[in-house]
Amino acid sequence: MAKVISSDILVVGGGLAGLVTTLEALRAGKTVTLADRDTAERMGGLALWAFGGMMLVGTPLQKRMRIADTPEIALADWHRFGDLAAWDELPQKWARYYVEHSRSEVYDFLSNEGIKFLPAVNWVERGRFGDGNRLPRYHVVWGTARELVRCLMAALYRENIAGKLTLLHQHRVTALDHEAGKVSGALAINEATGEDVRLAAPAVVLATGGINGSHTECRANWPSDRPQPAQMLNGAHPYADGRMHHWVADTLGGQITHAGEMWNYAAGFAHPYPHFPGHGLSTIPCKSALWLNHRGERIGPEPLVTGFDTHWLCQRVAEQEKPWTWHLLNWRIAAKEFAISGAEHNARIRDKQFPQFVKELLLGNHSLVRQMQHESRDFLVADSLADLAGKMNALTCSHDINPATLQATADAFDANFASGTSLHNDPQIRMIQHAREWKPDRLRTCKPAPLQKPGAGPYIAIRMQLITRKSLGGLQTDLQSRILNGQGKPIEGLYCVGEAAGFGGGGANGKRSLEGTFLPGCIMTARAAVRSIAAGG
Repeated sequence: MAKVISSDILVVGGGLAGLVTTLEALRAGKTVTLADRDTAERMGGLALWAFGGMMLVGTPLQKRMRIADTPEIALADWHRFGDLAAWDELPQKWARYYVEHSRSEVYDFLSNEGIKFLPAVNWVERGRFGDGNRLPRYHVVWGTARELVRCLMAALYRENIAGKLTLLHQHRVTALDHEAGKVSGALAINEATGEDVRLAAPAVVLATGGINGSHTECRANWPSDRPQPAQMLNGAHPYADGRMHHWVADTLGGQITHAGEMWNYAAGFAHPYPHFPGHGLSTIPCKSALWLNHRGERIGPEPLVTGFDTHWLCQRVAEQEKPWTWHLLNWRIAAKEFAISGAEHNARIRDKQFPQFVKELLLGNHSLVRQMQHESRDFLVADSLADLAGKMNALTCSHDINPATLQATADAFDANFASGTSLHNDPQIRMIQHAREWKPDRLRTCKPAPLQKPGAGPYIAIRMQLITRKSLGGLQTDLQSRILNGQGKPIEGLYCVGEAAGFGGGGANGKRSLEGTFLPGCIMTARAAVRSIAAGG
């Protein structure tokens, strides 16, 4: 007979959404069972690895930087960039809820937990035609998202009065207990011992993540009208496989919506020390690097430049003849601009070493560039373009790169500088100059200069691949985070939060994110679920 554990609320999944749900439930006086499939040291899910950027509206930090943002401006940007359908009621409601409450529900909430932000707001996803963020909104957690996990875990233990929290690691939920459409708990397997466990609770909150940890699931939902690369890396959590999505849909009539909308990244390379098969690192691509196809030709006619439209970049990369592209740059560019998203490779921010962070910001992060030179087979360095071409071909076991082609690509770009700065006529240079108008971006973006500028070498080529990351779709929920059936009615006792809910409503971001909407979406959907449960919803 299966072991039985009873509580007021069962939370399935220990990522950020699950942790916030559990914390808020404890503070509401509830007993909680938190069942997570991973090990204790990996509690926190993808948030444990994430960079910690958040799109927030109307914060004190924005005001200090004289950014006059409002929910109305943000919502207009959200709708225009995300292309939300007018008939898509629940995503529309969640989008409005996000922009109207991100200050109180996220910024103030985290501040009360002791979380701080870097003292600058970054400007990302501006849109290729100014149709993205019209204002800087990207707030970076001081300590990365790993600090979020640390603080929330500490708060969980403080709130665990009289043993109200049962924390289960390595427990995989396989099914939900239900009768007459009402959920009353779940069945789980302790993957460490093989023991069956029944988790009884009148309210169950699914915080199981998205679908992009499974490339089979990801490809099955890939929109048929969009290019799909033959190979991809995995930047999602491997346990985010969509199994519970399908169980709820097939058994209880829950609705999976917008499953084909994804927030992948165009510039990833294989993790030198992978945590799981196919594990990739997502770079923050250098704006000044030339983005090339497999032959070493610049992709165009509109050049690929990060920071404007990630969704478009992914489609351009996916449509290439081979499933990789190249970034061509020099050491000068890499030291100032090269970065890897996530906590693992941002030690100064993660470990809150402010003097060292400022030093690297001003003098360049040479240590990260050297680290990748030594650790990553995709990160190639050479003193000449001809030697670099040879290394590129050796890596891909091909003769794709003609050294003369690579040289011609660099020469064509450098010709922009033959008459000084007065005759620049390159779209990438114009985009770089626009980015540098905002001071935080200027600190991380090189002043335009020839690629073959004397003293700027050696040359660097980075082989990039599309990397899966977040699901924008998920199980359809209302503003109380209740899962809805095909008739639009709540499935009694069942809630969904975070990425599993498409960050609210089954697809609140639409087709594009303004970037940084994911961690706050986890927090807001989680808090909404607990309020509903506590109110008897």
